[in-house]
Amino acid sequence: MRMSEQIHHKGVVMTIEGTTARVSITQASACQACKAKSMCMASESKEKVIDAVALEPLQPGDLVEVSVRERLAWRAVLLGYGAPFLVMMIVIAGLNYLTEWDEAIIGTVSLVSIAVYYLILSMFSKKLQKEFSFTARKI
Repeated sequence: MRMSEQIHHKGVVMTIEGTTARVSITQASACQACKAKSMCMASESKEKVIDAVALEPLQPGDLVEVSVRERLAWRAVLLGYGAPFLVMMIVIAGLNYLTEWDEAIIGTVSLVSIAVYYLILSMFSKKLQKEFSFTARKI
């Protein structure tokens, strides 16, 4: 796998449970130059804590590089933002075409449809966590 297919961030191991490392990532000035910053959680705030699969034995306090495949990051953006927008637009268009309901009711139903979408997505959270896993490796 080429390096450009990975999104990397440096962090510090906070705790270890089995093969899962809880890593604290701090935003660096390099995030401004990263082409994936618009979809990356690490560029949204000063500090993020994520769970990552430890690829080697780690200790709390170790400096690590946390990685995720870029393709998975784009898929996460699609599931989190693109699909709910599409659901909302389909519900609005469908209800506008099929009913004589007031716009306020149609808007409310479309918002409820997004809530239902996220509820269904949360039912698959364990499967999604396995698919969208971060990895951590000592620097």
